[in-house]
Amino acid sequence: MEEILKKAAETGTQFGLKLIFAVAVLVIGIKLSKWIAKIIVKSRSLSGLDEGVRKFIGKSVKIALYVLIIISAAGILGIPYASFVAVLGSAGVAIGLALQGSLSNIAAGILILVNKPFKVGDYIAAGDIEGTVSEIGFFATKIITIDNKLVSYPNAALSNTSVTDYTALGTRRIDLVFSTSYDSDIDTVKNILVNVASADEYVLSEPKPEAHLSNHADSALEFKIMVWCKSSDYWTVRYNMLENVKKAFDKEKIEIPYPKLDVSVQQIKSEK
Repeated sequence: MEEILKKAAETGTQFGLKLIFAVAVLVIGIKLSKWIAKIIVKSRSLSGLDEGVRKFIGKSVKIALYVLIIISAAGILGIPYASFVAVLGSAGVAIGLALQGSLSNIAAGILILVNKPFKVGDYIAAGDIEGTVSEIGFFATKIITIDNKLVSYPNAALSNTSVTDYTALGTRRIDLVFSTSYDSDIDTVKNILVNVASADEYVLSEPKPEAHLSNHADSALEFKIMVWCKSSDYWTVRYNMLENVKKAFDKEKIEIPYPKLDVSVQQIKSEK
């Protein structure tokens, strides 16, 4: 009995030491994995890549290191590597079947990073979502809307929809339509629109602003003004134009028509 207890104590001590060593490997290994992933992401060799690609590579390296650390810890505990790898493989197949949608998101995320229809920092529109891309992750792309909402858009859905990148070319054209009465002088209105646009510091001088009479509406002349600006200044220029054109029209006594209804009253005399 004493020998059995002694052997059990020795076995327990050995296993305890192995367990402590395995836990130490896990803790230290996880911290080292995070540190190595950060170094790789910030390395000069990846400095020329898009931010989204660098983050994706960093996460992939971190996951691969985690798997190696878990296998190493299992080996320390005496679990055969071959058996453990086989278990991981079987678990991977089962998880893969259960998470087919998630895997399609990962594949779509890789395609987005490779094809680069947009990158982190771009202002895009996809479906009914519009905003700035803040992160291209494994499963979803995070978009910050103009009213500061964070939207997680699944990569698979994003790769299967039409995406408009407003930032890619650096500049945008703004088209605005203003209505005036038929009594307005056409050349005067066009000059006012061009002068207002030219006076805005955020409007580009090249291509030059253009104003044209675009339509004879039922109760108004419609003028179209086209101005160019940097993509980042789009909303500033748009709001400036709407406000400053109204002020200029008021100053020059240019009438902005609004719907009117003429009512005529006819008196019918009754016969006696």
